[in-house]
Amino acid sequence: MTTSLHDALRGARQPAPSTAPAVRRAVVAGAAGALGAAVLEQLLGRGGFAQVAITTVQPLQPTLRGMCTLPWPADVATLSAFGAATGVVVLDAPRHANGREAAMHRPMPQDLPALAAWMHDAGIQDLLVVLPHDAARAPEALKAGLATLDEQAVAALGFRHVVFMRPARAPQRQAAGGALARVAELMLSQLRFMVPQRDLPVRAAKVAEFAAELARGLADAPGGTRVVPAELVWQAAQQADAAALARAWLAGEALPPAHERARRM
Repeated sequence: MTTSLHDALRGARQPAPSTAPAVRRAVVAGAAGALGAAVLEQLLGRGGFAQVAITTVQPLQPTLRGMCTLPWPADVATLSAFGAATGVVVLDAPRHANGREAAMHRPMPQDLPALAAWMHDAGIQDLLVVLPHDAARAPEALKAGLATLDEQAVAALGFRHVVFMRPARAPQRQAAGGALARVAELMLSQLRFMVPQRDLPVRAAKVAEFAAELARGLADAPGGTRVVPAELVWQAAQQADAAALARAWLAGEALPPAHERARRM
């Protein structure tokens, strides 16, 4: 009897198993620029990730709660020790960078295979690549498929999830070399009225909101490689909250129809 009571008291003193959710972490390469900064803010601000690390090429003091930095280039052990399961790569067009943005790692499209391999080797399971393209220039066959051998190589690495997100961006302007060049640029700018509305660029904040919801939902989604076309990004931008659309798309459910508004000339 005494022994049984002693055992019962000892069991009562043992702490109950923890029911706290596991801490989720993400790493972002390409947090510079308007789009990269917006993606970082959305990942931190919409919940789902307790910490988000960004890759940097110079020392940088974190300014957002939950934000930390990883020096680039970094070895696999450094990233592995951070414990992230989700990786986000933002490949946006370069722009003039201020001092703070200059400290951030800005990957180029040709860096994607090596960057993805580094993340995979460090234990990251879910990868989201945000790769804007010039509006209406992507062939129809590639809007919902892999566009390059580099993307195919990334998909073959063995991630649990790989998502390529292709938001439309405005065509990149070249410096006008004279009157004829300016006239040509003006004529080309009018072609935007011939582009379907769902293929037009949307604000960086809306792209980032949808990207963050996709990143949050990957852990619970069926595995595989997916491509988010520009028209789906546009549809998400029309929602007051893109969370429901992101969940439905990741689950393979039917999506509500997207309605285009009439445009003014």
